[in-house]
Amino acid sequence: MPNPVPSPESLLRAMFDAALAAIAPGPWMTDLLPAKPKGRTVVVGAGKAAAAMAATVEQAWDGPLSGLVVTGYGHGCPTRQIEVIEAGHPAPDQASQHAARRILDLARSLTADDLLLCLMSGGGSALMAAPASGLTLADKQAVTRDLLRCGATINEINCVRKHLSAIKGGRLAMAAAPAQVVTLMISDVPGDDPSVIGSGPTVPDPTTFADAWEVVRKYAVPLPPAVRQHLTEAAEESPKPNDPLFARTQALMAATPQNALDAAAEVARRAGVTPLILGNAIEGEARDVALVHIGMTRQVVLHNQPIAPPCVLLSGGETTVTVTGNGRGGRNLEFLLGLAAALKSQPAEVHKAVWALAADTDGLDGTEDNAGALLRPDSLRRAHALGLSASAHLADNNSYGFFRALDDLIITGPTRTNVNDFRAVLIIP
Repeated sequence: MPNPVPSPESLLRAMFDAALAAIAPGPWMTDLLPAKPKGRTVVVGAGKAAAAMAATVEQAWDGPLSGLVVTGYGHGCPTRQIEVIEAGHPAPDQASQHAARRILDLARSLTADDLLLCLMSGGGSALMAAPASGLTLADKQAVTRDLLRCGATINEINCVRKHLSAIKGGRLAMAAAPAQVVTLMISDVPGDDPSVIGSGPTVPDPTTFADAWEVVRKYAVPLPPAVRQHLTEAAEESPKPNDPLFARTQALMAATPQNALDAAAEVARRAGVTPLILGNAIEGEARDVALVHIGMTRQVVLHNQPIAPPCVLLSGGETTVTVTGNGRGGRNLEFLLGLAAALKSQPAEVHKAVWALAADTDGLDGTEDNAGALLRPDSLRRAHALGLSASAHLADNNSYGFFRALDDLIITGPTRTNVNDFRAVLIIP
């Protein structure tokens, strides 16, 4: 017999905690490590999980190591042999550029007898920034900020990033040749495409300068003059699939969004709650994704379809927010605020049945201090008592202000891993 259903809040938090545990770097990475090379083993990497991955490699590797990884501020952890640098995210900073240059120098020092072990995870694109020839860090910062605000998908953003970079889009592997290159990846992108994770510094790049131009045109991204010239000249195309330089490279997936959702689903089952995983690669405007979840919730509550309550709708991926207001908040809070605004027009039995948690698995939703937040059946009532309008806050992209006023933010601090969004809509009539 299943255990009695715990309180909705504790169940949601238990599912989120299980999701994080399933994707945290740990001893299971040992099975993915390659054999020791004849020569040196140099470890490099970038991302929110890079430091924790490096520490895990140190514990598992039987032999000398050296190298450098770069992670976000606050995401570091102690290591003995592999240097850890902390840098800026979501926009790169001077530390990002310094780390990228040093990683390129390490790669260029390798021979055919050596191994470059690359550890990549979400956030790597900003954290390891080497502007292409003729570009400056300020150029990349400006383009990154505009791309993040315009509603572009992570695939589109990283397509542009790769064509403004001296290290992304397979160029790190080019620098390391003829050494063996093995990359371990924690995926934060829909579809787990290795060429998109951290902008794929060690894997072939299927995108082109023409593709990057199409993204810029689609979103009317303003470009610094040097960036416009660089994209126009298209002089240094990234290496493509079937390029011989990738003959000694290998990319292995260490953890994915599906791992997180599977772990959360198991917690729900043990509590007697039926899980339904809607998808691990959901994209789109956060408020639009919220409408889809509300539509399914209504069908569950009113018609017991496609499953009967108590149940939980689980989803992952990476939504976007087109910023038109002056408020604060990341895409997970925008999703929850979209749920709240949509619930206002639903029948009372739907409104009263919904609990929800949405959070970023790296512990930071956007640029704020929270991982995400909780939405409760009484959230709108409490908001009304405080003079808060969900619709008005949504129009101003001020989801952080809304949930902070309700004291419903979830603050975990950096988790040292990242498979992007985690959403759970718990339906208990």
